[in-house]
Amino acid sequence: MESNVRVRFAPSPTGPLHIGGVRTALYNYLFAKKHNGTFVLRIEDTDQTRYVANAEQYIIDALEWCNIPFDEGPGKNEKFGSYRQSERKDLYKKYADQLIETGWAYYCFDTPEQLDTHRKGHEAEGKTFIYNWHNREKGRLVNSLVLTDEEVQNRINSGDNYVIRFKTPQDEVLRMQDEIRGDIKIDTNTLDDKILFKGDGMPTYHLANIVDDHLMEISHVIRGEEWLPSMPLHVLLYRAFNWDAPKFAHLPLILKPVGKGKLSKRDGDKLGFPVFPLEYTNKISGDVSRGYKEDGYFNDAFINMLAFLGWNPGTEQEIFSLEALIETFDLKRVSKSGAKFSPDKAKWFNQQYMQTKSDVELTDLYLPILENKGITKDKEYVLKVVASIKERAIFVNDFWDLSSYFFKTPSEYDAKASKKNWKEGTADLMNKLINVISSINDFSSENTEKEIKEWITGMEIGFGKIMQPLRLSLVGKLAGPHLFDIIAMIGKEETVKRLKNAIEKL
Repeated sequence: MESNVRVRFAPSPTGPLHIGGVRTALYNYLFAKKHNGTFVLRIEDTDQTRYVANAEQYIIDALEWCNIPFDEGPGKNEKFGSYRQSERKDLYKKYADQLIETGWAYYCFDTPEQLDTHRKGHEAEGKTFIYNWHNREKGRLVNSLVLTDEEVQNRINSGDNYVIRFKTPQDEVLRMQDEIRGDIKIDTNTLDDKILFKGDGMPTYHLANIVDDHLMEISHVIRGEEWLPSMPLHVLLYRAFNWDAPKFAHLPLILKPVGKGKLSKRDGDKLGFPVFPLEYTNKISGDVSRGYKEDGYFNDAFINMLAFLGWNPGTEQEIFSLEALIETFDLKRVSKSGAKFSPDKAKWFNQQYMQTKSDVELTDLYLPILENKGITKDKEYVLKVVASIKERAIFVNDFWDLSSYFFKTPSEYDAKASKKNWKEGTADLMNKLINVISSINDFSSENTEKEIKEWITGMEIGFGKIMQPLRLSLVGKLAGPHLFDIIAMIGKEETVKRLKNAIEKL
């Protein structure tokens, strides 16, 4: 077992947390707990133009609901100072200056207009403009590699806008190791000199995350595939600072249900499923995005489903508790290729977890739904209802549609079932059945079934002529659990009332 494992989940507070981000957090959490390590939450808010005020709290609430809380983070065990990058900005300038001094970075004074002119000029010649060794020292660009020290200082003193770029080494094949993807090689001549420090006094993600990962003693960087192109720069930055680099692992994308392209909110809106763990309200537009919690998913089912989007245990087993996931999880079994999201599979996981919940737990969730409908029943009654219908439910929100007839007389009847099963003579048979039911003293399910079936046999008619209209009268459709369990639950008076109601309406 590895010692001193420290991983971090470092989202940007630019909106609600996508399930791809939740999966990244989950894999970090599982890895940390498997190795008795620490799971860190760091808020990477260096891009203040995209900052959303309620996004950070949403991230924290989502991790709590998923039952994967962080060990260190904003307001919790802050042993390395603030865990918000915007509150650490003075720190980054020192490290940017250090790279300048050691020759690993340089000042650039090019205006956006000048860079745009260069890009358009390259495009006109069918080329792509890259700010790197091709042009950084040829005098066409305005930077400290071509200006004198005095000119640079004068520009800085006069308030000229500048950025600090990383000086990517030339003519090198950079060899890197990824825990999921194995050996990776890249020609440094193809890399551009990324901006490390912006004119607004804030670092870019590249500098800030390297500095913070080092200072927070992060041992493994487990993050999404979209950061794979940044890996060469980050490895080079560790070299430039003469720091030991953490181990990197880049997770596969979560793909659209059709299998092509990254899963997005638009896919969820189009196909009718959430892509966020919790409901989210955009405070500016007022738009509300659905959440798995509010849609009725159990948090453990949601986590189990997410774990399988890019990882498998190497067996046929699919249902894992969080503890079992921690014990089984291994980065070596994370796929390199994208994982296709299936809304139906997400529902399947929730249905499986439905069956593992106790009837008491499910009843406690159902009671508020009944109260909202103005229905009051004692808990023991509702408990029996839940036990009889939960096998057919995917969500607790399905309970009402599956069990409303336990609480109220049907106000309408399924047209197709009525046409097929309520024929001439059915009303007379139901009136005779009322007399039979009224005479039964022991109204238990077993006894009622015995007496009614004996009567049907004595009448020498098919069971379907009685049983189907009886179910239709009691339920309103040909659905529900064992018919005589329903009869025992609603009682003699309500059973007779419903039969009379059906005779009148059908």
